[in-house]
Amino acid sequence: MNGGDGALWRWEAGAIARAVRAGEVSATEVVERHLERIAEVNPEVNALTRVLADAAREQAAGIDHRRAAGEDPGPLAGVPFTVKENIAVGGVPTTHGARWFRDATATADAPPVARLKAAGAIPVGRGNMPTLTLAGMHSRSELFGDTVNPWDPRVTPGGSSGGDGAAVAAGLAPLGLGNDSGGSVRIPAAFCGVTGLKPTEGRFPADHRIGAEDPPLSAQTIPVDGPLARTVGDLRLAFEALAGPGADPRDPRAVPVPTHGPDGGPVRVAVVADPGGRGVHPWVREAVDTAASYLSDAGYAVTEVPDVPVHDEALEAYGRMIMTEFALTWPSVRRILGAGEDRYIEMSMARTAPVDLPEYLRLTGVRLTVRRAWAGFLAEYPLLLGPVFTSPPPAPGLESRDEEGHRAVGEAMRLCAVTSFVGVPAVAVPAGVWGGLPHGVQIIGQAFREDRCLAAAAVVERGAGRLTPVGPLL
Repeated sequence: MNGGDGALWRWEAGAIARAVRAGEVSATEVVERHLERIAEVNPEVNALTRVLADAAREQAAGIDHRRAAGEDPGPLAGVPFTVKENIAVGGVPTTHGARWFRDATATADAPPVARLKAAGAIPVGRGNMPTLTLAGMHSRSELFGDTVNPWDPRVTPGGSSGGDGAAVAAGLAPLGLGNDSGGSVRIPAAFCGVTGLKPTEGRFPADHRIGAEDPPLSAQTIPVDGPLARTVGDLRLAFEALAGPGADPRDPRAVPVPTHGPDGGPVRVAVVADPGGRGVHPWVREAVDTAASYLSDAGYAVTEVPDVPVHDEALEAYGRMIMTEFALTWPSVRRILGAGEDRYIEMSMARTAPVDLPEYLRLTGVRLTVRRAWAGFLAEYPLLLGPVFTSPPPAPGLESRDEEGHRAVGEAMRLCAVTSFVGVPAVAVPAGVWGGLPHGVQIIGQAFREDRCLAAAAVVERGAGRLTPVGPLL
């Protein structure tokens, strides 16, 4: 997209950066047009909890000054982005959507925010999320209320990065920054008709501490920060900025691996439309089949296979490790949540009981067994195509309403949970519109081969077309 395609808030991130770098438009103008769009639309969708107008204007002026002085303003010069409420932005509270953290002002940017800003991108707002990410999949927080899916208010925008997904879809910013430990970037991308990247474990430096203490093992290894965008090309730009050069001393887990591996062209793709054999909605099945046809037409060797490796074992170990860690702090954490916001975790622990220490230690070994099985599978099929969510977007809060809703939502997001447990990268990309709503698929790859996932996702995007920005249709 270029300057002839209409209002600046409709532009792709890449087009904005090229125009700012060339002096065809100022970063200040880009920010002002997006602030106008936020003022017009955010009251309807409630995607952003806080607008960072003054800081955004100041950063934009700095970019314009550096460009005028002949300095390089960065590969994402002037590109607005949103930041989820649980990722630190210096000088701004990191509330996690909870009253308890209303005034918990960050002293510095989290590593991914710092990297995007170093590339010239400008944070313009904070994305809503479920309180503490524990109140459910729907992005409803104690502090800020419900985020609305701009496609249809009767369905959730997803979560937990739902505010950022809805913001990107509605044209409030071309990029969003969220995190994903079981689908929290990919599900909002799929439900809102945008793209999202869950990177390889250890790909981007991050800091997920709440206070001074680091989290326990699963919370160290499973959650990853990742971007959302309206196009795969923009997702790739964000990926390269977040991966960045060199290490970050704040996160010794991050591995400075090159962003591109050997270029062998189209590769073998395994297709699994119903992971675990627990059922898949016909629209979702059609979305996966449609995406598979786009890949096949582009020269990929596409093969439908019976299932993903050790699905049930992975899902059980994932749930038991996480619930065991939650159980240790749950009595104190529960007091921080608002009224009724404990229902999701309470039902989760009832369905997947915490385990004792010997069993927990055994499960840490099971995780390596699962990862080994997946490594073997992906050596044969370097890419896996499957659903993000095996049913259409549900009503807001279904997962916290009752046991049946909790079960249905948990099962529908199962491939996201399994791949988070394995730690491999995945790109969510829209495959089209069914029943008036976007349906996304995910393309999963070998560790540190986000480049292959992005290349295949771009093929699907060319076939399906770009679906956003939208309405909102409220």
